[in-house]
Amino acid sequence: METARHAATEARKAQITQATIALLAGRGYAATTFEAICEYAGLSSKRLISYHFSSKDELLAAVVRTVVDDAAAFMRPALDAADGARDLLQAYIRSNVAFIAAHPDHVRAVQQIAFNSAPLGGQERDAAIGRLVAFFDDGRRTGTFRSFDSTIMATTLRAAIDAVADRLVDGLDPELCADELVDTFDRATRASDDA
Repeated sequence: METARHAATEARKAQITQATIALLAGRGYAATTFEAICEYAGLSSKRLISYHFSSKDELLAAVVRTVVDDAAAFMRPALDAADGARDLLQAYIRSNVAFIAAHPDHVRAVQQIAFNSAPLGGQERDAAIGRLVAFFDDGRRTGTFRSFDSTIMATTLRAAIDAVADRLVDGLDPELCADELVDTFDRATRASDDA
């Protein structure tokens, strides 16, 4: 009985979160009210939203977590298949760009949250940068990458991908974009004797 209740709760939260993503992407931050979410999701009362999320900030934090989790699941097969640091860097860039191109509503929703000064995503952003720092440190340690500041490189890579998100959502060829980013960061990171 408890398992079924938990599953129903998680399903309802996912329904609300997905409706919020769609509304943020389609109508913008200001129009994404509990009333609008309730109507979009087909809920009988906005109390169903406040039962699962105590505030709009809590709901928006759930949106950011959902986008991060969806991106990680999308990227995981490519990352798992990569062999070596240079291949992993390429897989990270290509799969991240592909996710952005394939999930424009996710990107627009997070942008709406960020553009409206909602103080969300810091923990997820810091964790993403931390994983990249560890990856770059490992590549430097093995001699695959040249010597550089891993935090600066990780922040620069994340910023470069985020900077092209608008263009990808607007139809920029994801393969062309990924090729350029892969070439740029391969040149920026590889050890000098690598070709």
